[in-house]
Amino acid sequence: MVKVGIVGGTGYTGVELLRLLAAHPQVELRAITSRADAGMPVSQMFPSLRGHVDLNFSHPDEAGLDKCDVVFFATPNGIAMQQTRALLDAGVKVIDLAADFRIKDIPEWEKWYGMTHACPDLVAEAIYGLPEVNRAQIKNARLVANPGCYPTAVQLGFIPLLEAGVIEEGSLIADSKSGVSGAGRKAEVHSLFSEASDNFKAYGVAGHRHLPEIKQGLANVSGHPVGLTFVPHLTPLIRGIHATLYGRLKKDVDLQALYEQRYAKEAFVDVLPAGGMPETRSVRGSNICRIAVHRPQGGDTVVVLSVIDNLVKGAAGQAVQNMNIMFGLPEAAGIGMIPLLP
Repeated sequence: MVKVGIVGGTGYTGVELLRLLAAHPQVELRAITSRADAGMPVSQMFPSLRGHVDLNFSHPDEAGLDKCDVVFFATPNGIAMQQTRALLDAGVKVIDLAADFRIKDIPEWEKWYGMTHACPDLVAEAIYGLPEVNRAQIKNARLVANPGCYPTAVQLGFIPLLEAGVIEEGSLIADSKSGVSGAGRKAEVHSLFSEASDNFKAYGVAGHRHLPEIKQGLANVSGHPVGLTFVPHLTPLIRGIHATLYGRLKKDVDLQALYEQRYAKEAFVDVLPAGGMPETRSVRGSNICRIAVHRPQGGDTVVVLSVIDNLVKGAAGQAVQNMNIMFGLPEAAGIGMIPLLP
């Protein structure tokens, strides 16, 4: 059994991790930390976990995280980088669901996140946890930077085109929409029901923190710097991301075959038949990314539709997928659930 600890178990990604790990056949939950709620039964905060998680929240200093095999950080940005070195020194593997180790360019990270990085040497060591690209490196990693939700949907949509070299790298567009759970479990005006319901709006048009992460990943795949316009939107959904991606073709190619062949062996990427239109509800509660590729009017513009559940494939589910790879477990262990409908 893999002994697991979670730092920051009170947010949406934290409770999603608990939901998945509590049902994982080869996991033993050892600790869930919260400074503010130490001593409270997890099932008191999250009644959905009654009968499945019998632990209390514990203070990080008393949680015995150094006795775990792996620790997940489901914390705000800037927390994991303060604690990761001590855990690695104790032989504990770390999976960070925040952004502390995603961006290799430290000055770029510091510009976007507004703080000084505490351990830039560990950023160099960290493996970016997108299994469909870095599975071999993840297998031997002791520190994994779990991708963001928008970056997962956008990269999985663009990867086949960039790997094949069939689109212009300098003019990519990602028009992406997210449910309100992507903003986290905190009281903010923009995510109140009266503000978010029956409404649709763009945000971060001038620049969003996920932009450098996406550009880094796409450049690594392409072998060249990419030009990307990324515009996120807030939709009146709880869960879900829908990314509509645009690129200009520079050579003729069978797009459907390209995508089907690229993801033929990927358990968590589903390429729909030609003409498909993936919906966010078709992946709700699952670790699946569903993709469709279109070429409107047979022109030189390719349109890719990519949908995920932001809390599962966009966060906790992908983190568990990475854990499975790191410990040599079946990759789908604990995350093979069928999406919820309706």
